[in-house]
Amino acid sequence: MVFWNRFLKWIGKLEVIQIEPFLAISNGQQVFVKGRVISAYKQSRPKARNNPMKNIFASIRRYAVTSIPEIPILISLGDGQEEVISDQDGVFECLLTSTDDTQVYFSVNEKEEGLKYQDGELSIYHVQYPNGVISDIDDTILISHATQIGKKLWLSISKNAYTRRPFPGVSEFYQKLAIGGRNEVFYVSSSDWSLYDLIRDFLEFRNIPTGPILLKDKHINLKNIWTSGGGSHDHKFEKIRFLFSFFPEMNFILVGDSGQHDPEIYAELKEEFPDRIKSIFIREIKANNFIDTKRDYLQSNLGFYFVKNTNDAIQIAENLALFSS
Repeated sequence: MVFWNRFLKWIGKLEVIQIEPFLAISNGQQVFVKGRVISAYKQSRPKARNNPMKNIFASIRRYAVTSIPEIPILISLGDGQEEVISDQDGVFECLLTSTDDTQVYFSVNEKEEGLKYQDGELSIYHVQYPNGVISDIDDTILISHATQIGKKLWLSISKNAYTRRPFPGVSEFYQKLAIGGRNEVFYVSSSDWSLYDLIRDFLEFRNIPTGPILLKDKHINLKNIWTSGGGSHDHKFEKIRFLFSFFPEMNFILVGDSGQHDPEIYAELKEEFPDRIKSIFIREIKANNFIDTKRDYLQSNLGFYFVKNTNDAIQIAENLALFSS
C-alpha cells in the first residue's frame, strides 16, 4: 500500500476499503468491467420527500469519500481471474473472456492487517438488441443547467434521484427508441462516478430505459465539487469510441445537447464512423458558435437534427422510422 494510504490509515480516515463495481458489459466474447476503490461510507436510500438539507448532507457524504490508489483488485468470472491495480483516482478496469456465468466478483488481493474490506459483485449486462443509442445525460435527459455553475451546483447537491426532473417526453422518446426500434441504450456523461447511483436511480424512477453508464474517471471531492461535469470532455469522445470498438457490428443513434461540446464530439465521430451513425439529435439549449457556423453542413452531410424539445425529436424519429425494427 502506498504511503498516502498508510497516512490515511494513521489519521483514522481509512478504516474500511470498499470496492464499488460500476460496469460489467458483454459483447458475447469479452466482458468489460469497471469500478473504483474508495474509503467506505454510509448512504441511505434517498426519498422523494427529502428536503434540500437532507440532500445536501447526502451529497457531502458522497463527495467526502477518499479514492484509494494502487490497490490490487482480483476480478473473478467463472474459473478465470485477473488482477488489476487501481489508478490514482481509485478507478480500475479490465477485459475478461466471456463465460456462461452471470456475475462478476471483485475482491482486494493482499489484504492488509488492521483494515476491513467490502468486496463487490455485479451482474453482467448482456446486450439484447442489434443497434444502439448513445446518449448524454446533463441537459439532454436530465435538467441540469450545466452551463450555469451556480444553478448546476445547487441542483446537484440539493436534489436527489427522485426530485431531479427530466425534460418532458424523454421517457416516451427513449422507450420508443429502445423497445420499438430495438436499440440498446448507453449513457456517456461528463459527470463523475460519485453520481453513478443518482443517475441509475433517476433513470429507473423516471421510467427511462436503463443501460450501461460511462462517466468521468477523475475523482471529485468536496474541494472541487463545483467542477463536476465540467472541464475537458475528451473522455466522452474516448468512451464513445470504446463502445464502437467493443460492439463492432452495432450502428448507433447519438443524442446530446448544444451546451457542452456534444455537437463537436458527434461531428468528429461521424467523420470517423460515417456508416455506423444513423442519425444525431441535438437539443438546443443555448447558442453554440460551432452549430451556427456549420449548421447547413451538419444537417446536410452529417445527419444532424436540431430540436427545441423532445416532441420535435419524437416527430423526426417517427419520420425516419427509428421506432420500428
